[in-house]
Amino acid sequence: MLVRENMFPPLLEADPTFLPKWREFLTEWSDESDDLPLYLALDELAHHLVETQQAGSISNLPKVFDVVERWHVEGDAYVSEAATIGLLESIQNILISKKASKGKAGLDFTPYFGLETRRWWDKLYRFWDGDTSALKLDR
Repeated sequence: MLVRENMFPPLLEADPTFLPKWREFLTEWSDESDDLPLYLALDELAHHLVETQQAGSISNLPKVFDVVERWHVEGDAYVSEAATIGLLESIQNILISKKASKGKAGLDFTPYFGLETRRWWDKLYRFWDGDTSALKLDR
């Protein structure tokens, strides 16, 4: 089972280009080493993934979203929720913001999603459309 303490090593292996930002995060939050604010790191990861895809560097995306799928399927409650609310929702917010400011975001991560990740991606959009029951855990 993946827990908060071991959720990032597989991600860093899947996308070593995120390692410098991860190290900066660890340095910045070194006083909080027992309780790192991982949602902030996930937001940073979301920005990194969007920037990476915009630059046309997509070779790591299948491996990254394999890890995200594992977070959903093999993660404890914290990890699976963080994968959805921390990462997927951040990606959606970034894409919506880019679309609003530039007319069309043109970025699509869904081809890299596993079944569970796609399910939670869709649930987030349903929630935003007013379905308040969409994010209820059904594990």
